[in-house]
This record gives sequence, structure tokens and C-alpha cells, in this order.
Amino acid sequence: MKLVRASSFEDDVDALFRVPLAEFTGERNALAAQLKKSGRVNDALQVKALSKPSVSAWAVNQLYWNHREAFDGLLASAERFHKAQMSRGSAKIADMRAALDTRREALAHLSDLATSVLRDASHNPSPDTILRITTTLEGLSAFASRSDGPRPGRLTHDVDPPGFESLAGFSSGGGLAQLFSKPAPGATLPKSNSAAAKTLLKTVTRDDPRHAAETNKAKITAAKVSLQDAKRSLTQARANAQRLEAAQRRADREAEKAEKQVREAEEDLRKAQAASEVAATRARAVTIELKEAAEALEDAELLVGTASKELDKLLEE
Repeated sequence: MKLVRASSFEDDVDALFRVPLAEFTGERNALAAQLKKSGRVNDALQVKALSKPSVSAWAVNQLYWNHREAFDGLLASAERFHKAQMSRGSAKIADMRAALDTRREALAHLSDLATSVLRDASHNPSPDTILRITTTLEGLSAFASRSDGPRPGRLTHDVDPPGFESLAGFSSGGGLAQLFSKPAPGATLPKSNSAAAKTLLKTVTRDDPRHAAETNKAKITAAKVSLQDAKRSLTQARANAQRLEAAQRRADREAEKAEKQVREAEEDLRKAQAASEVAATRARAVTIELKEAAEALEDAELLVGTASKELDKLLEE
């Protein structure tokens, strides 16, 4: 890594997150040392505090830096869904479904790219790693319309999508649940810690005649992938089939509710959404401020320690 110039700090930090994962710690320490040597102590401390990304977070960073068109396509599909969600008129449901279909295709494509990225870097694209990568991509797409979301390209850990409430909101008259369409084979579902989300996943229609066809499509997709890695593909196909079944049941139940309630609950839904987003924004802002305060305190303690040592040396002289 070349000597850091004042105008290239952001570029050098970006470059740090593009290096092979095994080289991250060494490159980070080298960059921090260069910054300190040039007298930029605060920048050096900031770089030194950067955590080494997890394998899954590193892979998502590489998708951002090296497959930007596909990555941006995922975020664009999320933006289209958000706009459709806030729109009026009879085409609203169709627009939301179309946006979700595009989003699922983008996730499936990025998941395949991530598998290649991991293999090329001699990392194991295990089903668990691919699942965490897909979940992080879903989280980034869910935060695409928010200015306070995680910064793509510099992730150090996985990103969980927000819960159902923050994505769809609830009406004051009994709740309008989130609208989802039927997932494509190979797509994954967002994680949620919400009790309502878990209950919904268990209670949506259990005897859907279309499930057999969707399971068959998932098996075909898994078989194609297994040409490269049979064991990984088989395990991933089983996981995808489970997610597919849950999503199918949820989609049928929620689509029926949405079509009946969307017009009368539209105003209440927007208010609930706005309130949920404001509350979430406030909570995240407090968390960020607390973290910044803790970092500032640590930096101040380091500076005080340095000044004390210099004063002791002067007194000894």
C-alpha cells in the first residue's frame, strides 16, 4: 500500500476493504502506521479501529466493488418496491409484486456471483456462508431508501433486514401485514426477530397445491449448481426448499389480506410506517452517538497518555 496522501484517505480505506481477506489485518496496520507517521493521529486511530470483516461480509464487499451493476440492480429493485408501496391506484399490488420478482432474481444472481468470488479466493462457499451473504444482501436492499443504513463496500459484519413492522407497518384498525409475492427458487427470506414474523411463517396456508411445483423448480436449480459442487448444492437446495415453502404460505395469506384492506387502510398504513421509521431512526441515532462518544473517550485517553509520557520525559531532562 502506497504512502497515504491527505486527499486519498477515503480511497485508501476503500482499497483496504478490497484486498484478500487474509491480508486485511496487515494492510490495515500498515495504513494506520503510515497515517500516524504523517502526523494524522486521528485518522490512524480510525483505521486501527476497523474490524476484520467476516467471510460473508467480505464477499458482499467484493460484490459491491467488482460486480456493481448487479449490486445496484438489487438496490434499484428495492427502491421500486418502496415507491410502489407508497403509491395509490389499482396497479399498486401488481407493481409491488413485479418489484419483488426483480429483487428475487437479483438476489439469486448475486448469490451465484458470491459463490464464484469465494471459490476464486479459496474460501469455502458453504450453505451457511451463502445464506448469510444472501441475508446481508436482503438487509442492504431493505435499507436502500434510508440514508442511515450500512455503508456498502465497507461491511465488517453481516446485516440483518429490518423486521416486518418497519417494512410494512400496521394499521390502527387491526394490522395490515407486509405484502410479499411468491419467491423464486433459490431465493432466501429475510430474518426477523419479531414474534409476529415467526408466527406468520408458521401459520400461512399449509396445503397449497402449487408447493409441489415450486419444490420441483428448486430441485432443478439445485441440480444445475451441483455440477460444480454437489454437496453444497444439495444442502443449499434443502434450505431453499424450506424457505420457499414458508414464503409460499405467507404470500398467499398476506396477498389476500392486502387486496381486501389496502384501499381503506392506506392512510393508516403510511402513518404507521412513518412513525416506525422515525422511531427506528431515533434509536439508531442514539446508538451511533453513544458509539462515537465511546470512541472519542478512548481517543482522548490515548492522547492524554501520550502527552503525559512526553511531559515525564521533559521533566526528567
